[in-house]
Amino acid sequence: MIQTKGLSMRFADGTAIHYQDLTFEQGRSYALLGASGCGKTTLLNMIAGVLRPSEGEILIDGENVVDWPQRRRDHFRIHEIGYIFQDFKLLEEMTVRDNIDIVRLEGVDTRGADALLERLGIQRLKKRRVRSLSGGEKQRVAIARALIKAPRIVLADEPTGNLNFEVGSAVMDQLLENLNGGTLIAVTHDDRLAPRFDCVLDMNQIARGEVSA
Repeated sequence: MIQTKGLSMRFADGTAIHYQDLTFEQGRSYALLGASGCGKTTLLNMIAGVLRPSEGEILIDGENVVDWPQRRRDHFRIHEIGYIFQDFKLLEEMTVRDNIDIVRLEGVDTRGADALLERLGIQRLKKRRVRSLSGGEKQRVAIARALIKAPRIVLADEPTGNLNFEVGSAVMDQLLENLNGGTLIAVTHDDRLAPRFDCVLDMNQIARGEVSA
């Protein structure tokens, strides 16, 4: 279970975002909807340990990860969190399989990669260079790279943002079908995808912006 309490993030330009307390239950999927700039990606990055909140707590199974040293937060992110980025962050000149196997450098076992690629419908592409793939195919590779860790938590920042609705819907369905009991927190701009999730959160109501005088 993930809980946030009294969470705020202040930025160098004097702006800040304050969040209502949130709870994300294990094994459930959550969609974060809201206008650009309302703090959705910032929330993902704080949960992932990429950003340290200015105030508040992030409790994972009762432990406040904000208090952890950076090395422990990094280890948790590498081994327990699958992060799917909006811009994929794939290595374009490498093959699909090489993009999956690169996480072996972090100590992740990738022997199940072929089976995962098969479930995502891209096993036939494993020897293709990423630069030759379509947007939907690249997104599936990014999902495979995140899920190969069998993560407890999957964070997805606009996982269908670069895709049309039909392709995006298929990609989202495949992501949800392959969570294997993990918790999914996904930022999306497309409220048509909302029915696929267990819970939908309107970040326009949950996060409040502030500008210092």
